[in-house]
Amino acid sequence: MPRKKKENTSENTKLNENVHIENAGTVKSEVITEAIKSNFMPYAMSIILSRAIPEIDGLKPSHRKLLYTMYLMGLLNGKTIKSANIVGRTMQLNPHGDASIYETMVRLSRGNESLLNPYVESKGNFGKAYSKNMMYAASRYTEAKLAPICNELFGDIDKDTVDFVDNYDNTMKEPRLLPVTFPSVLCNVTTGIAAGMASSIASFNIREVCETTIALMKNKEHVISDTLIAPDFVGGGYVIYDKEELDKIYETGKGSVKVRAKYTYDKSYNCIDITEIPPTTTSEAVIDKIVELAKANKVKEISDIRDETDLKGLKITIDLKRGTDPDKLMQRLYRLTSLEDSFSCNFNILIDGKPGVRGVREILNEWVKFRLNCITRRVNFSLEKKRKQLHLLKGLSKILLDIDKAIKIVRETENEADVVPNLMIGFGIDETQAEYVAEIKLRHLNREYILKRINDIENLENEIAELEEILSSEKKKKKIIISELQNVIKKYDIGRKSEILYDVPDDTEIEEPAAADYPVTVFITRGGYVKKIKTANLRMSGEQKVKEGDEVERSVECSNKDELLVFTSRHQVYKAKLDDFPDTKASVLGEYLPGKLEMEEGETVLYTAVLKEYKGYMIFVFENGKLAKVDISAYETKTNRKKLINAFSDKSPLAAAVYLEEDTDIVITSQSGRNLLINTAVILPKTTKNTQGIQAMTLKKKSDKVISLHLYTPGEFEKEWRFRPKNLPAAGALLSAADIGEQLSF
Repeated sequence: MPRKKKENTSENTKLNENVHIENAGTVKSEVITEAIKSNFMPYAMSIILSRAIPEIDGLKPSHRKLLYTMYLMGLLNGKTIKSANIVGRTMQLNPHGDASIYETMVRLSRGNESLLNPYVESKGNFGKAYSKNMMYAASRYTEAKLAPICNELFGDIDKDTVDFVDNYDNTMKEPRLLPVTFPSVLCNVTTGIAAGMASSIASFNIREVCETTIALMKNKEHVISDTLIAPDFVGGGYVIYDKEELDKIYETGKGSVKVRAKYTYDKSYNCIDITEIPPTTTSEAVIDKIVELAKANKVKEISDIRDETDLKGLKITIDLKRGTDPDKLMQRLYRLTSLEDSFSCNFNILIDGKPGVRGVREILNEWVKFRLNCITRRVNFSLEKKRKQLHLLKGLSKILLDIDKAIKIVRETENEADVVPNLMIGFGIDETQAEYVAEIKLRHLNREYILKRINDIENLENEIAELEEILSSEKKKKKIIISELQNVIKKYDIGRKSEILYDVPDDTEIEEPAAADYPVTVFITRGGYVKKIKTANLRMSGEQKVKEGDEVERSVECSNKDELLVFTSRHQVYKAKLDDFPDTKASVLGEYLPGKLEMEEGETVLYTAVLKEYKGYMIFVFENGKLAKVDISAYETKTNRKKLINAFSDKSPLAAAVYLEEDTDIVITSQSGRNLLINTAVILPKTTKNTQGIQAMTLKKKSDKVISLHLYTPGEFEKEWRFRPKNLPAAGALLSAADIGEQLSF
């Protein structure tokens, strides 16, 4: 039997009756700008202040939470522990999930090679920043601990040098900033994208940063570039020195630095080994681009390329063809690939909760202010501690002057609770001092202990005086900062990783390799295909293969060094070198020009000219009977521009075009069958590409139009004079029966 549907109990019914949602189903109108302000603005502020932009200690909140957790776990000393353990503990401070925490750890690690001064010592596979395919292992397989340089991050953290705030669930405290003893904000690459703003900070050599800071503290007018030479990247390479651009970065915090890959040439194997690349690219991106250039026939000196990266580090090997100059090839690859790339600088950091793009001078001055505050708080902390200790010892000194009296008071006091008040009355000391005295062990009531305590009072008074002197003198505080910076240099300076190149020639000075000069035959089809075959191989070639419905329009014997001008339906001309087209054979279709030259969608080829040099003329005849003669030099450019617009007139549809090296006879034919024989010498050439030209043929009917143009063959017309006019424009003449017969036999 079918099961009966269970009825609602009276309790459920009662609950359903009582449920009421206020304003449910009502549509609330709200101004969109107000909605954005109330909803998006808090989110934007959150990611700016609490996520994407680094602060004066050089860390983002995610970095700080991870490192502080590791510090609390005692990982500043001792052995590494499983990364998964660290990630789990960090979630007490960072609620954004284990994946993002582990990615942060990976980037801070030595093994990943993202930072010039890594904060995490790693064990296991942490991937590589220079390779997108070399991924890091899961957190359960890797181990980590804090790097020695983290002593400079946490050295004073327990001395009230920075503020502490509640974590996200108010169960523990975390530092607002870390009391770094050097300007770490400039010592590691930091990038971040917030809402409406971003940050990109280049890394500098730790010695240069510390020396620049010291120099600025001694002289506010110090020239930054005298000590801070140029950025230094963990991946090494060459930094191309541009003083004007670097000064701009130092002054404004914005600009770009060119970084070039480093390579060596192995003569025995005739190969180039690239071992250092810019920080903005990866080995895969470099290899893919070089392969693309080789396939496009733009780089012909390479026979093979492979990634030979191993445990020793990055290595991209390029095998060269015989006779290749490796230095010249690399100069071209620098220009054509990301082997030379720019690192964009945008020194946007948070100071006192306010983001701003600042120059190096301002950043270092702000760091000095921050560090002076840390020193002041540290001294105050020590001073307060010593004052309390001195206060206790002064109370003890009063007791030690008459120990017997103190013993008598303790012995004669009946209640334990009255010992402290009686000592206060008996020696004129306060409660804190009396508590301290009451806790002294019996074994310490001897001469030696008494003398030591009295000496401690003297030492403490001297130390307190010294600390008070430091507090009252900014000069002394700066001396402490300078001493700490010098100590950082001694401990952690390992020299520059990126070499600096001076007086590098501009790209314009790099010569293009000359195209090989050998005879070829170019076949051009009506459908827009071009194939290049070595003339020597034509004897062995069969019939030229073309796409179904297509045909070879013409063939041109020329040199591999020649150029193509491809005129299209969008009144544009595309320029290409024949050397960029591969040598092929009769059995292939060839290169499809719209695809090869990256034409616009729907753009088709109208005419293709083959040029040995920019001499001669382009003849354009339009459907309205006009004819234009354009000097071919109008299409010559000093730069390697691939496309020119307004290549010919767009006032009337193009009927035909032809390239002439010198003036000759041409025949223009109309739809009505009339033919006009003209020698191009009678037409003045123009240098304006899109000139309308002159009216050459008169069209008697509105429906008539010019349909073709071809070179005249002597004897083509029985009575040549009938077709050659005395003046232009002219209507031309119809073919006679003899002319038609002659053409049919032809």
